[in-house]
Amino acid sequence: MWPFLSKKDPEPPEPYFSKPWRNVSENYQRDLEFVKSYQPQNKDVKHLRILLHGPVGSGKSSFINSVETVLIGRVTGRALTDANSGSSFTQKVYQGFAKVMQIIPPSALQYTAYKIHKDPDSFYSVIFNDIMGFEQNAEAGVDVEDVKLAMRGHVSDGYKFNPVAQLQETDKDYKSSPTLEDRVHVLVCVIPAGSVSLISDKVVKKLREVRRAAAEMGIPQLAILTKVDEACPEAENDINETYRIKSLKEQVDKFSMLLGIPPNCIFLVKNYHSETNTNDDINVLILRALRQMITFGEDFLNNL
Repeated sequence: MWPFLSKKDPEPPEPYFSKPWRNVSENYQRDLEFVKSYQPQNKDVKHLRILLHGPVGSGKSSFINSVETVLIGRVTGRALTDANSGSSFTQKVYQGFAKVMQIIPPSALQYTAYKIHKDPDSFYSVIFNDIMGFEQNAEAGVDVEDVKLAMRGHVSDGYKFNPVAQLQETDKDYKSSPTLEDRVHVLVCVIPAGSVSLISDKVVKKLREVRRAAAEMGIPQLAILTKVDEACPEAENDINETYRIKSLKEQVDKFSMLLGIPPNCIFLVKNYHSETNTNDDINVLILRALRQMITFGEDFLNNL
């Protein structure tokens, strides 16, 4: 065959769907107003408690900072994160628990409850609890049994996790008679969008065990895939196209198969990390995920 008659190399596949597979931008103001005005209808609860869990470095603390950024309108950094990766300081605990207690802030190892100020005298009606990440090593990271205790409300705010020793009923930080306010009302798994295929079998086993325990308690579950801008160049170039990008939809479907969480309960977000000013396109993704967390949590409280 003559060279000029040879077939052309196939065109690379189109990275975008013709239209978004989930519309979020049209609900931006409505989502913001909903979150800001939310109050639990259950009179026994003043704050909806959302527990974030997942592997180390998944962006749990950064997500809390990002939510606070959206609600108060300026970039914040109250939940400690690693300056190099944006991942939680808690990942350093695996270098040796006694040693690490001397070199990182104690709050990085605590079961920390984050309230967000609405004004100087009041808070929004949502509490985020940050928890140490899961690790492949059985003697590293948060113990699955501690997560279960936290979901039942037995773990006191400020409790310092010990990777090699589970919280016991005799410990001072164990709540023997937790209230509904103490219990977790929504469980959210946090995973980097580009790392879904890299999660080890041992970590997946821990995530599934927590998921089963939450299901037995009736706690609603969602997931957020963070760092979408790092996962694919299209999102880095234009975060507004996140829900049109085929590769990100593939990660959502893959993670859904991995843990059994339905795709409509999995959300894509970009956390604030290098930005010094707020960005509406980033806020849109965060608010859509946050509103669904609140909706699911409110349903849980109303069904008790």
